[in-house]
Amino acid sequence: MKRNIAIFASGSGTNTENIIRYFEKNDKINVVLVISNKNDAYVLKRADRFKIHSVVVPNADWKTGDKVFALLKEKDIDFIVLAGFLLKVPDILLKAYPNKIINIHPALLPKYGGKGMYGNKVHEVVVAAGEKESGITIHYIDNQFDEGKIIFQAKCAILPKDTPEDVAKKVHVLEYQYFPAIIEKVVMHSFD
Repeated sequence: MKRNIAIFASGSGTNTENIIRYFEKNDKINVVLVISNKNDAYVLKRADRFKIHSVVVPNADWKTGDKVFALLKEKDIDFIVLAGFLLKVPDILLKAYPNKIINIHPALLPKYGGKGMYGNKVHEVVVAAGEKESGITIHYIDNQFDEGKIIFQAKCAILPKDTPEDVAKKVHVLEYQYFPAIIEKVVMHSFD
């Protein structure tokens, strides 16, 4: 039986596109829905290019999550992936999808996580702190930002001359390399 994934994204959607491409010819997992909280998020255009249904749900409708929950039910969604999604996931979804919502964070949690820690902000703080390594963390989500159980981490070295932009490039390589494969593993394991 094929499992249906929804991706929540707020930005340009490079990770979303990478995930969609990865599952294009997969006979067990299907990306069927992309939801964004921003009308102008480029991820919507990426979804359209792949003929994936995309919907904008305004920030106000994320408070209760009722509209999002109805969309997920309508599309028979089994699993949710956050790929650059900046809002807190409402409790209704956490209860309906226990251990079936995962996120990727552009640092090695538990360091450099929490509300407001996303994108280049994370890399700037990591470099300013003089860290020797950074990476990605793929984790389940709970009702706190970036505190859910860690599923997987991959590391990259930070050289003394590296800028936040250099670190971002290294982290993106890890995201593209690992995120789709870890999604596949977690989804398949969730329904054993």
